[in-house]
Amino acid sequence: MKLLDPRGFGMVCATGAIAIGLVVAGCANRVEGEPSPNASDLAAYKTEAASSSAAATSSRRAAAEAKAISDNCGPFPTTTGAGVSKYNEFVDAHDANAPDYGAKRDAAASTLEDAANTVERGVSAVTDTLPPDLAAKFTEYVNAARALADETRKMTYTAPVSALNDASRRVNDARNVVRDSCPKR
Repeated sequence: MKLLDPRGFGMVCATGAIAIGLVVAGCANRVEGEPSPNASDLAAYKTEAASSSAAATSSRRAAAEAKAISDNCGPFPTTTGAGVSKYNEFVDAHDANAPDYGAKRDAAASTLEDAANTVERGVSAVTDTLPPDLAAKFTEYVNAARALADETRKMTYTAPVSALNDASRRVNDARNVVRDSCPKR
């Protein structure tokens, strides 16, 4: 075997490296004991990790809540405004004994019911993220709008209007409470 032969030279180097490794490994001392982390470093790490996780969770929750509020408060005036307009047209027709009184009564009741259903669907879609106090205010509007729709359907030219007026006040109050509770744009 030639010493300058590349395969022979590589073999000599590999054999030498293995021999040196065996000598070093044989001379090493073993450290006795059990491995364990530094207790104060571990506690600090756990605290920091928990804090970071809580902050991320809180941030996600706040973003979801803000979106739920926006998704419900944003369309609320338009959605409920249609019911108010149709109801006012019905009241005008009732007061004027208009020939289209029945059609306007039915349109008002349907529009109020549609608004209640739309608001209810919006709240139901985000029930876990919408603040409970705001959800309760939306729900009160839904109940009030349905009550007004029911009273509107009962109306005739000769029917007493006190129950209708009470239901109208209730829906207006509920609508104002929601609008006042929603963030201003």
